[in-house]
Amino acid sequence: MTRSGPILLAIESSCDDTSVAVLDGFHVLANVVHSQVIHEQYGGVVPELASRAHTEAILPTVKAALRRAAKQFQDLDGIAVTQGPGLLGSLLVGHSFAKSLALSLEIPYVNVDHMEAHMLAHFLYEPGIQDKPIPGFPYLCLTVSGGHTQLVQVNDWNDFHVLGETQDDAVGEAFDKAAKLLSLSYPGGPEIDRLAQGGESVFHFSQPQMPDLQFSYSGLKTSILRSMQKEVKEHPQSLDTQLADWCASIQVALITPLLEGLSQAAELVGIQRIALAGGVSANSYLRSQVQKMADAKDWELYLPPFSYTTDNAAMVGAAGQFAWSASRFAEMKDAAQPKRVVHA
Repeated sequence: MTRSGPILLAIESSCDDTSVAVLDGFHVLANVVHSQVIHEQYGGVVPELASRAHTEAILPTVKAALRRAAKQFQDLDGIAVTQGPGLLGSLLVGHSFAKSLALSLEIPYVNVDHMEAHMLAHFLYEPGIQDKPIPGFPYLCLTVSGGHTQLVQVNDWNDFHVLGETQDDAVGEAFDKAAKLLSLSYPGGPEIDRLAQGGESVFHFSQPQMPDLQFSYSGLKTSILRSMQKEVKEHPQSLDTQLADWCASIQVALITPLLEGLSQAAELVGIQRIALAGGVSANSYLRSQVQKMADAKDWELYLPPFSYTTDNAAMVGAAGQFAWSASRFAEMKDAAQPKRVVHA
């Protein structure tokens, strides 16, 4: 995959991070993320506050990315922007800004699907961050985040076949809910991961039996809650004195279905090129266990750098480069789409 191409400004604003990147082909020149810390006090993202914060941050973040890339507006060949899915108010800020900028500079822009961008981030080249881009298609991608849990066969940049997905809650949401039960700060997934390093998996929960390659986390969340309630009745200080063990146990319970599903999917489709994507792909237990599986099964494994696991504009730029090469340019009448159009 060439690292040189059109100079694209990429914009991501689907949730609570305002991010702007500048790419030369698939070579990342800058990837700036402005995170909204205001949501921590509410224990989750407040949509209205998120959209207001995006409005304030979008222009300074664009300027910061251009400075870091040593580029100016007149150097841009086009713009790539997240069209959806995500929070409508947040999406509107980034998408409207992208259209306005494209119109004023008289350059084209391309729409990007947020989840597809996560899966295509493996094609990026950024010195010291990702020096080993994925070599090509197809590959099997485990996409795990606060809103999505999917096994996807990626046949091409615009050909995504969902092999299995959660039938209710996403694994990232389950991490955050479990963390809230343990009175941990938001976001809870990284906190559970950190604390689990000092604990052991000594508590066990009921795992749902799902057909084919489907996932379910609703029942598992309930099982975790009931186990906590039962244990606290017998040992009132358990959530404090055995906090690390609770975190380790919860982490193992939430990650195990992903490992089993990934193994089954790889065997089913016969693909040895495996990738992870999404915020939960930063989880240390998931990464270590998948690496062990890759070593045992002789997989060609691609783990995203931590800066690409969370929402960022560089991944939007990767998807944008593919769309640009196929001349899939957007129109000014196109609007932000809060819900995703799932590829068959």
